[in-house]
Amino acid sequence: MFKTVRETITRHNLLPAGSTVVVGVSGGPDSLCLLHLLKRLQNEGGFALHVAHLNHQLRGAEADADAAFVAALATAWSLPVTVEARDVAAHARASKISVEEAAREARYAFLADVAARAGADRVAVAHHADDQVETVLMHALRGAGLAGLRGMLPDSPYPVRGSDLRLVRPLLEATRAEIEAYCAAHDLQPRFDRSNLDTTIFRNRLRHEVIPYLETINPNIRRVLRHTAAGLADDYAFLRQAVNEAWDAVAREEDEAILFARDGWRALHPSLQRGLIRKAVRRLRPDLKDINWVHVEPARRLAMEKPPGKQATLPAGLTLFHERDSLVIAERLPLPDGPFLQPGQDVPVALPARVALPGGRWQLLAEIVARDDLQAHPRTNVDRWQAFLDAAAAGPRLSLRTRRPGDRFQPLGMKGHMTLGEFFIAQKVPVRLRDRIPLLVSGGRIIWVAGHRLDEAAKVTETTKKVLWVRLLPGE
Repeated sequence: MFKTVRETITRHNLLPAGSTVVVGVSGGPDSLCLLHLLKRLQNEGGFALHVAHLNHQLRGAEADADAAFVAALATAWSLPVTVEARDVAAHARASKISVEEAAREARYAFLADVAARAGADRVAVAHHADDQVETVLMHALRGAGLAGLRGMLPDSPYPVRGSDLRLVRPLLEATRAEIEAYCAAHDLQPRFDRSNLDTTIFRNRLRHEVIPYLETINPNIRRVLRHTAAGLADDYAFLRQAVNEAWDAVAREEDEAILFARDGWRALHPSLQRGLIRKAVRRLRPDLKDINWVHVEPARRLAMEKPPGKQATLPAGLTLFHERDSLVIAERLPLPDGPFLQPGQDVPVALPARVALPGGRWQLLAEIVARDDLQAHPRTNVDRWQAFLDAAAAGPRLSLRTRRPGDRFQPLGMKGHMTLGEFFIAQKVPVRLRDRIPLLVSGGRIIWVAGHRLDEAAKVTETTKKVLWVRLLPGE
C-alpha cells in the first residue's frame, strides 16, 4: 500500500517538494488512511500538510463526534487542522439541488477557503480505485463521452470556478480492501458514516447492489472498468489535442458566443465535431458538469443535415444556431457590429439630421449637399453605411425604419421591382438580421436598404443638382 501510493505520487508529481497540501479528512477509513500515508511520506517528500474537516450538519451528534475525532487526531499527530460546520441542507433548499450535490459544493468551497488561508496550492482527497469504478459506471449509465468515461484523474483542475488550485488523488490506484487492511495493520480506528449504507443515493446503490451483481457475471469487473478508464483517459488526451487544433482552425469567440466556420466545421470528422460542440458549451458554461450525448448529437446532426435558419437546444440555456456561413452557440444570436434597429422601430429624420439611433451606439447624419461640393464621387463609394442619393428624388419626408409586410423596391441596376424578402434571400442576408436592417424611407418608399443597395429611382445621375448625403456612424 505504501509503495503503491508513493509510486502514484511520484509518477504524477502530485506533491512537489515545498508545496503545502490541504488534506480533506472526514474521519472514515479512506481519508484516515490517506492522512496516515501522507504523514509517513511528509519528510521524504518535503511537503507540508494541513488537515481540514467540514461538518455538513446532516447527522446530528454523529457528525459532531466525527469533527471532534478529526481535530483530536490532527493535534495528536502534530498537524495543523481547520474544522468548520456549514448548513448543507439549507444550501440544498436555497439552490434547489440535491443534498448530495450541495454537500459536494460546500465541501470543495470549504477546502478552497482553507487552502487560501494556509497558503496551499493543492488539495488532496481520498478517492480510490473502487470510487473510480463507481464513477465510470455512473457516468456510463447517465450517458457521457470520453471525458466522463475516463473517470477521475490523479491530478486535475480544482472543481471551483476561478480557482488555480490542483485537486490530487494519491489513493486512486488503491482498492477499498487494501485501504481497510492498511487501517487494521496500523491500528487506525476510523469513524463510520451510516449514510454510506443509504441505497436511495445513486452511488451507494451502485456500490452495494449493481457492482456486486455485475461481479456475478464477471468477477473481474472492477479491474476491467479501471483499465477501461485508464485507456480512455489516454484516448481523451489524444482527442483533446486534435480538438484544440481544430478549434484554432474553425472557431472564434464573440460576446458570450462561440462561432464556427460552417464549411470548415462540416469537413471535420464527427468525433471532432462533437468535441468542438462540447468545448464551446464548456467555455460558455464552465460550471456545467454533464454535457450528454442527447444534447450534443442532435445539435451535430442538425448542423450537418438541416438548412440554415434551424436551431438545436443545448444544455444550460444555450442553443446552436445554424447560419448560412457559420454555426453559432450562444444563449441568443449575437448581432454583428452595425447600426441595427429593433424590429418595428421607426426613427424620423428631419434634414439636416444628426439622430442617435436607439441603443446609443450608432447615429445617423444626413444633409443636402450641392453636387459640385462633393469631395467623393457617389459611384466610387465603398462604405456600406454611407449613401449618396438624388435629393429631389428622395424628397424631404424621411424616416429610418425596419421592414414591413409587402415592402418592395427597385434595387440599383435592376429594371424591375422585387420584394424586400426576395432581395434579402438573393443577397444571402441572415434570417436573424432581416427584421433589423435600417431602411431609409421617403413617403413610404424605400430609397436605401442600408448596408446593401440604393433604390434605382433615387440614384445620383448627371442631371442631379443636389445630393442627399447619408451616413451611419458609430458613436454618440
